[in-house]
Amino acid sequence: MKSIKHINLKDEKGNVYCCLRNKVVCLDEQQIQQFCSGCGMLEGFAGGLGVECVWNDARPVLDPHIADNADEEWLSNQIKHMSPGAHAAAGLSSLPPQT
Repeated sequence: MKSIKHINLKDEKGNVYCCLRNKVVCLDEQQIQQFCSGCGMLEGFAGGLGVECVWNDARPVLDPHIADNADEEWLSNQIKHMSPGAHAAAGLSSLPPQT
């Protein structure tokens, strides 16, 4: 996986996707103090528009990756991506069993 810079922009409610907590959170002072300030992924605050974080991302996204919809970003991060070779290594077949 490649380290990708994620720019998570606040929505109209002030929410962003938080990779550390794997949930949509309100980017307020409590979030910043309790979680962001101690997070090794934190890179900055996008000029006050959100939060910038760097983490290894298996998804095929650009670098930097701009997320402007916290709910969609959360959902996208719930899908586990595997390379084609990983299926065979895990003993998984892409074909249904023969009957």
